[in-house]
Amino acid sequence: MTFSIMLWMPSWGGMINGMMTLSGAWHKLREDPVLRFMIIALAFYGMATFEGPLMSIKSVNALSHYTDWTIGHVHSGALGWNGFITFGCLYYMVPKLWGRKELYSLRLVNLHLWIATIGIVLYISAMWVSGIMQGLMWRSYDDMGFLQYSFVETVQAMHPFYIIRALGGVLYLTGALIMAYNFWRTIRGDVNEKEWGVQAQGAIA
Repeated sequence: MTFSIMLWMPSWGGMINGMMTLSGAWHKLREDPVLRFMIIALAFYGMATFEGPLMSIKSVNALSHYTDWTIGHVHSGALGWNGFITFGCLYYMVPKLWGRKELYSLRLVNLHLWIATIGIVLYISAMWVSGIMQGLMWRSYDDMGFLQYSFVETVQAMHPFYIIRALGGVLYLTGALIMAYNFWRTIRGDVNEKEWGVQAQGAIA
């Protein structure tokens, strides 16, 4: 537990270093959706690496272990941190690998960003809430000292949160499919005339 809590320092040091790299250049977040993916990824990294050591504390672990809270924690790191940083890297790399000047559509990148963010927030929030509820139900005893709820009753209580989790997963997957479509059009060398037209008008103005 002690060594897990010590991991807060290097983990948050890396997260703060990543965030503060943008010092004096935060305006770029309004212009570059790829950069937004990376900043959101760092935010999830900070959250996941704070939560991990927290869950090593004996009293917290007694509630969280074997519950959906642990699943929510793992997915905040896997889909939030690893997923978003991968999306950002791919959006940067694909045009360069295929020798394209720009991505086919930055609007689709923005759409992917918001759909995936809403999806992962719904996903992990549902898992956190259902996991804490699940842990509390498992620890609830009646006056006779027997468990107050059966395993089946805990699963029934978690059903609404599984629906929210499924919705979040569908949104996250939809964002990835939008990215795949954007890459396909980029690799083909297609030009989004609407977006290029708007950029050209702005340059003339």
